[in-house]
Amino acid sequence: MTHATKKALADALWPGETALWGLAGDGVAQQGILGVDVGTTSVKAGLIGEGGAFLATASHAYATTRPRPGWAEQNADDWLALVQRCLAQVCAGRGPAGIVGLGLTSQVNTHVFVDASGRALMPAMTWQDGRAAPEAAELDAQVTPAQKAAWWGAPMPIDASHPLPRMLWVKRHRPEVWAETALVLLPKDYCLLHLTGVTATDPLSNFGIVDGKGAYIGGLLDLVPGAQQRLAPLIPPTQTIGTVRAGDPLAGRPVACGTMDAWAGLVGCGGVRQGAQVYLSGTSEILGVSSRGVSPTPGVVVFPEHGGIRLHAAPTQSGGEAALWFAGISGHTVGALSDMVAAAPRSPATPLFLPQLEGERAPLWDASLRAAFLGLSRSTTTTDMARAVFEGVALSARHALGPLRASAQVGTDVILCGGGGFRSGAWTQIRANVLGCALRPIAAAEPGVLGAGLMALVAVGHHASLDAAWSATARLGPLVEPDSRSAARYDTLFALYSDAITTADTLTKRLAQI
Repeated sequence: MTHATKKALADALWPGETALWGLAGDGVAQQGILGVDVGTTSVKAGLIGEGGAFLATASHAYATTRPRPGWAEQNADDWLALVQRCLAQVCAGRGPAGIVGLGLTSQVNTHVFVDASGRALMPAMTWQDGRAAPEAAELDAQVTPAQKAAWWGAPMPIDASHPLPRMLWVKRHRPEVWAETALVLLPKDYCLLHLTGVTATDPLSNFGIVDGKGAYIGGLLDLVPGAQQRLAPLIPPTQTIGTVRAGDPLAGRPVACGTMDAWAGLVGCGGVRQGAQVYLSGTSEILGVSSRGVSPTPGVVVFPEHGGIRLHAAPTQSGGEAALWFAGISGHTVGALSDMVAAAPRSPATPLFLPQLEGERAPLWDASLRAAFLGLSRSTTTTDMARAVFEGVALSARHALGPLRASAQVGTDVILCGGGGFRSGAWTQIRANVLGCALRPIAAAEPGVLGAGLMALVAVGHHASLDAAWSATARLGPLVEPDSRSAARYDTLFALYSDAITTADTLTKRLAQI
């Protein structure tokens, strides 16, 4: 396919024009919609105005603690405090009348156990926490592949990040917490409870315990007695759950239920059209395809359909996280590493990097996998290793993309993309080369914030659908074409990567026994 043909296809599927989402003459053009993303490492918020322009933004980081091997915890009150701080910053100088509404998205599977008053009873288990792996294996063995396909559209395993093994772990290891637990909430739902006083969640965020119709799966939840009674009511993500409670500066503003960050980010990137392929890069890499067709494929998450959108997703475990890790141990920033890679060609001393620092999700769903550099030599430099990290993350995305396309029965030569990992031009080019696809970045720096805002726009009635809301707000950048001269090299490297993953799995398990 020629460059001109690809560009024409991309423009037809995802027009670059923008339009006002406000109604002419009613003053809405001076207003904004708030999007908030409670992410893995920080809270980000943006006030989105006409044509998708970000009128104001704010971001504040919080800590993840790792008190034991395999554990990853956060303080739930950090989320709430920083949501309030971000909202105060982006709304400074604007009264409530200047805010159309508010939408939230957040990391999943991260769970906080709260009492009847909404107080967190223990640190939240983040999606990176693997302590419930034994409980996950025990529960997974009780569910047949046929049941999984019927419930989820794919034989997805029950892993350590699934809410049910987490509940079983708390029930066994912290029985006093389990006895006091009234609700098990996701980060956005914890913040929504304290912002509005309303207990609610959405079906998409709970994809492991809801079926294809968006209802809780009683037969699954019954495996842990008491689990279903501790879950919040299900509300569609593009429906308001209430208003900001009295006493808050935004009191009375409508609040959308919202959904998980992966879905919000994929929608923000453009996954609103049938056949669209999207790639979200943040702490992890998340690839998605919008398709109503489903061919059950191991390793792929198939979300319930919402608003005409059915997303097939393949979330990996490590993307930007791997780059941050290497930046930390090498004494450079990620930006500096990107500049080093951009300035030097790939050398024979560049090793192969497996980015599974804390296990892998799609397509392997194996919490025991660990990272590795293969092929290090005396000639290997920091630049070579940085390039290997960037390539390794891109190879993990390619590893997930194959099953994803098989699940969705869709594949095109253009992938819409966004997120922090695409701020590096060198890394974006490496991804295009490894995937063998043209990439088209969106202009919004935070697709998750944009996606949360889009859901709020639909919830308050300013657009009839997410497709219409995205078309009116999204801005697209130029295509990044793959370098055809590197295709054979990366095909060979991907074959080596695929073999190395299998070998690393065996060696990692043996190493853990020493």
